[in-house]
Amino acid sequence: MQLRILFSSLLLVLVSSCGAPRQEDLPENALNPDLIDNPATAGNENGKAVPVISLDKIEHDFGSVIDGEKVSFSFHFTNTGKSDLLIRHAQATCGCTVPEWPKDPIAPGKDGFITVTFDSKGRIGMVHKTVTIIANTIPNTTTVTITGEVKSN
Repeated sequence: MQLRILFSSLLLVLVSSCGAPRQEDLPENALNPDLIDNPATAGNENGKAVPVISLDKIEHDFGSVIDGEKVSFSFHFTNTGKSDLLIRHAQATCGCTVPEWPKDPIAPGKDGFITVTFDSKGRIGMVHKTVTIIANTIPNTTTVTITGEVKSN
């Protein structure tokens, strides 16, 4: 009997911990997840109408950067899919790298930019930073990378 109660309790904890992220847990600049409808879900008759984020390049090397300099690069992309592309969020590997992305839907055939700004202050040496883009694509993440060497004044 006690084993049955223990098993039921564990099952209840497991089921209750598998909820979707709460709105208050999302970053301030994230697209509301209620607006994203991934067309490649079960039961969707239009499963082939998936957006595709096609980047011109996924890596950029800034070369040599002077300590304290802020540098930016805009990654150009096109939605080569068959439905609107919605970028929900973009997350960098550290606070020294800040991505900016379009908040409005990108129609099929249209393009846009994801701009990544790197603050080199106190980052002497070789740097390698990634930005993960979360969108209604399959797979739902795409990664871009910036590299460079920060030199002291």
